[in-house]
Amino acid sequence: MGGGFAPPFFFLNEAARVQQNLPAQIRLVRGIDKFTDTTGTWVAWLNLPLVYVVCHEAFARYLFDAPTEWSFELTYMLYGTIFMLGSAYALHKGAHIRTDFFFEKWSIRTKGMIDSVAYIVFFFPSIFIFLIVTGAEGLYAYRIGELSEQTPWRPVLWPFKMVIPLTCLLLLVQGVSETIKSVYAARTGIELEHKEKVEV
Repeated sequence: MGGGFAPPFFFLNEAARVQQNLPAQIRLVRGIDKFTDTTGTWVAWLNLPLVYVVCHEAFARYLFDAPTEWSFELTYMLYGTIFMLGSAYALHKGAHIRTDFFFEKWSIRTKGMIDSVAYIVFFFPSIFIFLIVTGAEGLYAYRIGELSEQTPWRPVLWPFKMVIPLTCLLLLVQGVSETIKSVYAARTGIELEHKEKVEV
């Protein structure tokens, strides 16, 4: 073999060696990511009833002059649910906002160190607090049978409010995967998952 081929093979062997040392973590990351991909697909299907509700209201209002009482609230509830429950999938795919101007110039190790510190110091504490606060709010809405006052339809609010703590749980689960990836990158200089830049 020529000497020019040694560096690529060296890095491939190093990557294989590191992966063998962390099989449990890698399996956990892949399992969590697969779970998040699945939930993201389920959430995406909610776009179908959302489109139906919007189209139904448009036809009812402008063709038959018969607007519904429920379309406004059902629309924002469906959209809010899609937006919130899809946030863990967005985290997995790297679609959340970050300051790419600086971040993209750093090495894999530096990115891993910054991300791992950010997840441990900022992400998990804030999402956990948000989970407790919004979970209590959702349970309170359930206990008192809280109803919306925005339209005559007056739907119960606890299912919509419980979407927020459910979102927090999904984010915490995916956050575990992202933290493992970040620590792995900081320790080895190797990415377990390369995230393509997503334009939103």
